[in-house]
Amino acid sequence: MLILILLAALQSESKIPDLDFEVAYPNVKFNRPVVIAHPPDGTDRLFVVEQPGRVLWFDTKKADATTVAADLTGKILSSGNEEGLLGLAFHPKFKTNRMVFLQYSFPKLDEKRKRDPNTRNVIASFVMDKDRGQILPDTEKVILEIKQPYENHNGGVLQFGPDGFLYIGLGDGGAANDPHGNGQNLKTMLGKFLRIDVDHPADGKAYGIPKDNPFVGREDALPEIWSYGWRNPWGYHFDRKTGLLWSADVGQDKWEEVNVVTRGGNYGWNIREAMHDFKGGPGEFIEPLAEHEHQKPNGPPGGNSVTGGCVYRGTRLKSLDGIYLYGDFVTGHMWGLRWDGKKVLEDKHLFEFKMKQIATFGEDREGDVTWSTFTDGRLYRFKLKEMK
Repeated sequence: MLILILLAALQSESKIPDLDFEVAYPNVKFNRPVVIAHPPDGTDRLFVVEQPGRVLWFDTKKADATTVAADLTGKILSSGNEEGLLGLAFHPKFKTNRMVFLQYSFPKLDEKRKRDPNTRNVIASFVMDKDRGQILPDTEKVILEIKQPYENHNGGVLQFGPDGFLYIGLGDGGAANDPHGNGQNLKTMLGKFLRIDVDHPADGKAYGIPKDNPFVGREDALPEIWSYGWRNPWGYHFDRKTGLLWSADVGQDKWEEVNVVTRGGNYGWNIREAMHDFKGGPGEFIEPLAEHEHQKPNGPPGGNSVTGGCVYRGTRLKSLDGIYLYGDFVTGHMWGLRWDGKKVLEDKHLFEFKMKQIATFGEDREGDVTWSTFTDGRLYRFKLKEMK
């Protein structure tokens, strides 16, 4: 009885409201959506990336039909659960230069379905036609290619920061246990967040290196690296108010975690999994803001493959301002997290999405958070839970 009273007291003190969900746009539906993004051009368009290779958009004020902005299904590798068209980011000056950046797996499997030993993640720029809203395939310019030894842990999303630089979150290369030690190896891009300057190419590359990147000038590290020790950052977004970069990191056997990405930070993999020893060893590591143990039968709400979300800054649900909203692909659980910049004040379980497979979160122009799943491809949004 005492435990129940204490739990009730804690719940009553929560500053995160009880939430439910609803379909945001009943007339639109997508196939394996992995990115939801709005362009910085003042329009009400919302773009959705489908993992098999298409980019579509619709007007959120009408939401009656979608327009195909790009179809790369004949080009990219999308054979499993983690490869495919994975990232989309609009240049900060998109309104005038119409530049769009995509990340995709390449090349496709051959006739015998053998994986090419040169399989890689490609980050490329494109130009979008202003009148029709279509990404022009013949404008592609490859910015960066990263070889991928295995089919999993490809990361994805792509984000431009408030500093105007492009941030790229990459997994450790795949398989299990980080067999090549990529997470802690500063001479590989795998298992890292990268930060590059796409506007000022230099040194024979299609991009430049920001001078304040943490490993510039070190012979034992790649200058593109912003942070390291990542297993598979899936779902990372900048808080549009504070400029902080939030990212989930998918765990292996026991723990899922949520982090704020800091300059030069070591997030532990594969020495640690969240706050716990994995391989074990010395080092100075950034502690995650939240961790969730893998779901156990009859146990508390857990996570088996975390999907990073967004800090809510919309006007529709003002009581959610500053709350980081995120979920889990496998278990369908959804959480809201309050952080004051120094400590976590609350990490509240919100609800369980019974169909599961929560795959992506995004914001519209007004900061309202939308999320979607592989289960039915619809876009959902949060709503305040009705009192019975």
